[in-house]
Amino acid sequence: MKLPNKQQLLAALAAGLARLIFSTIRLRVDDRSKFLSEPPNGPRILVFWHNRIPAIAIGFLRRYPARHPSRKGVFVLTSPSKDGDILAGVMANLGMGSVRGSSSRRGSTAIRELASLLESGVDLAITPDGPRGPKYSLGAGAVFLAQKTGVPIMALHARYQRAIRLKTWDSFAIPLPFSRIDITIDPYLTIDPDAEDLEAERLKLEMILREEAEKGDSHP
Repeated sequence: MKLPNKQQLLAALAAGLARLIFSTIRLRVDDRSKFLSEPPNGPRILVFWHNRIPAIAIGFLRRYPARHPSRKGVFVLTSPSKDGDILAGVMANLGMGSVRGSSSRRGSTAIRELASLLESGVDLAITPDGPRGPKYSLGAGAVFLAQKTGVPIMALHARYQRAIRLKTWDSFAIPLPFSRIDITIDPYLTIDPDAEDLEAERLKLEMILREEAEKGDSHP
């Protein structure tokens, strides 16, 4: 019998701890897209900042309409690093798939894999400032992918009532037990397939995500 490696053990432990903490969290969701009440027929590209991963994971476990016939599950873009190995393992333990890639390593390969997954009908989750930042700086990958596939972007925002902020490049936040998380799901954003200025679209999405994140950071 093959024994789990270090990354697999850490991922299993992290996922178990996360489930324990998540079970104590109070969750409020403002669904402006009607994604939860009226799930769309096609896939969506879920976009949120890297330091909001725990909040969105809680939202997935509690509210994602997995049993609806239109939903095929969620895959997360993770870095092809050792840290990415652990994150991919945690996501797997929480019921999500993963695609390995980043803007600096396997970027073009990851884009092709993501496009193929969207074609199969699964939702994709992307943290556009990960894995190294800069914090709240949106890479062009999600916008490019949305334009090439025609799949709408769904921006997700999360506000922590109380959280521990790690001393990482993005001040990664871990919610404290028995606190509350507020998640807002924005209306879908579709990228014009004929748009030549993707930088304008990138800046628009970055501003939407950044403004909400900075509000949440300044008013915990």
